[in-house]
Amino acid sequence: MTDHIATEPLLPVGVPPVAARSAGARLLRRPLALFGLALVALVVLAAALAPWLSPFDPNEQFFDGLTIEGAPLPPNATYWLGTDLLGRDLLTRILYGARTSLVIGVVANGTALAIGTLVGVLAGYYRGVLGAVLMRFTDLMMAFPALLLAICLAAILHPSLWIVAMVIAFVNWVQIARVIYTETSTLAEREFVQAERSLGAGDARILLRHILPHLTSTIIVWGTLGISTTVLLEATLSFLGVGVQPPDASWGNIIFENQTYFQAAPWLVFFPGAAILLLALAFNLVGDALRDVLDPTERGQG
Repeated sequence: MTDHIATEPLLPVGVPPVAARSAGARLLRRPLALFGLALVALVVLAAALAPWLSPFDPNEQFFDGLTIEGAPLPPNATYWLGTDLLGRDLLTRILYGARTSLVIGVVANGTALAIGTLVGVLAGYYRGVLGAVLMRFTDLMMAFPALLLAICLAAILHPSLWIVAMVIAFVNWVQIARVIYTETSTLAEREFVQAERSLGAGDARILLRHILPHLTSTIIVWGTLGISTTVLLEATLSFLGVGVQPPDASWGNIIFENQTYFQAAPWLVFFPGAAILLLALAFNLVGDALRDVLDPTERGQG
């Protein structure tokens, strides 16, 4: 009995090994995907090499980092992106802010993905009381505006880098759970799953050998696209003062600290804002490309 029957899911439900290799080849032939991958690699390298790329400490205030009037310096030969209101090197702050965004993006999105996958699989496979309870709780969580809930939780829990990551994960898992639930519910009724049950296979074997492998592409796509959402949410929380706290560098709190000087020194907001935009764009480009190349209707094409 074959375990690959054509359907039209919201997102792909499985990628056989040969199809995965073919999808990888198609991905590398997409200019926008390559551009997104290059941007992601650039940001990751810049964050990893921040201490070597910049000779300055991110929190060091320089006497020559301000004008005689006490205003920040524009981009120049010494401070390539200029300085902020405290005379700190803006490029250094942005490089270290990339570390914050990537750490929170990976940790928060990975945690949300794990929670959402677990809830969705259990609710979709075990119907009845367990499935109903899990999905009603998911619906309840979806009723709260994610940003408002994140602001409230972060403010109550006294924000730090790890608290912010967990708060973002807590408000982001519900969408993933809903998608995984839909896919699992469909897979649980497939003929190959029914055949396994009739042969006496246990639930653990069916889930690990048949359900989860068919959810791989869905998880990959959501895992990639979710990082951009996480980066934007972290920047928003930090900008509002309930995210990563100064003096730790975050793209959001860099903008917050310098917003009052925007008209006189626009680079203080433009450069960290551009960094947020580029990183979110990069992961969206890669995620969109992965969704296209892993779609069952695209396999065998390109």
